[in-house]
Amino acid sequence: MEEYLIKDGKKLRLGYTTGSCAAAAAKAAAWMLLTGQRKEQIQIRTPKGITLDLQVCDIRMEPDRVSCAIEKDSGDDPDVTKGMHITATVSRRETPGIRIDGGEGVGRVTKPGLDQPVGNAAINSVPRQMIRENLEEVFRIADYHGGLDVVISAPGGEEIAGKTFNPRLGIEGGISILGTSGIVEPMSEEALVGSIQVEIRQKVASGARYLLVTPGNYGETFLREHMTLPFSESVKCSNFVGQTIDMAQQLGVKGILFVAHIGKFVKVAAGIMNTHSRWADGRGEILAANALRAGISREAALEILEAATTEEALSVVVREGLLDAVMEQLTTRIHDHLNRRAGANCLLGAVLYSNQWGYLGQTESAEELILLLSRQYEGKEECGK
Repeated sequence: MEEYLIKDGKKLRLGYTTGSCAAAAAKAAAWMLLTGQRKEQIQIRTPKGITLDLQVCDIRMEPDRVSCAIEKDSGDDPDVTKGMHITATVSRRETPGIRIDGGEGVGRVTKPGLDQPVGNAAINSVPRQMIRENLEEVFRIADYHGGLDVVISAPGGEEIAGKTFNPRLGIEGGISILGTSGIVEPMSEEALVGSIQVEIRQKVASGARYLLVTPGNYGETFLREHMTLPFSESVKCSNFVGQTIDMAQQLGVKGILFVAHIGKFVKVAAGIMNTHSRWADGRGEILAANALRAGISREAALEILEAATTEEALSVVVREGLLDAVMEQLTTRIHDHLNRRAGANCLLGAVLYSNQWGYLGQTESAEELILLLSRQYEGKEECGK
């Protein structure tokens, strides 16, 4: 693609989704099957309104079926599927209509709550619609009134899926064919928030009414080593604390327990609900302010402000013998800001830890949420460790 956007002063090239690749490959294969003519370039229009002219590769033409592929190009987005060949194999069938399924490297849904029902290939609704619309266009051009079977494959997809959310979501055997706009925007926060929403929806569909949430892998490690709750049931929220609360409430979740590193969650004590440093930092300032409330000296507070990391700042607090008092100040404010975001309809709590000092403290609702989560997951393999 030669389409760009400007982000943070940088010119970034757009890409196209696995869904666009699947639709383009299916259209090219159907064209070759129904016309008998080889086609090495194909054009599709994405839901976003951008027209793509894509090179067709890996062409195999047989009398009763054709397969070909489109190479995934995610532009300047660091997408793990970049460079993959998304393949469509199209064959005739007697009954009218279009039947779509997944083949090698495309995952299959094993848990409820996702875009597709259990048992279906993980080819989401918009890519399926794109495939149908593009094949119907070929039907009209070729004056064809029969049916077609379409199998979408992604060689190497099973290995690459291990780097995605799929194993957590209950999608087994490969990647998902995704995309709501057909276009990949570099470093898209929308895509990440969408993944979090899908994970929450899947938990709710499986019966969860309380969520265990961690910002990232460190939270899972702390859960595994220090808590009895099942770390495999946790949802990763990245930096999107506020949006995670909002999405969970919309889906009827009754309570959320965050298990978070102090380096991210200290910001929540100041009401910062997107903890990415691009939006807000102030870790030292927030920690120093709460340390002053807890009685730390002016000189020690200045040391906290000069510290390069939160862990280093905490070592000043520990040296002054005020860790518990400072954590009480922080967790009180975290509790207030979480509940201000959620209102009265959702129970919110947090457990804080650091890599160096381990468990630091928790909000007043945390113990109740731990009990509720334990009851919810009673009988799960890892609970009661």
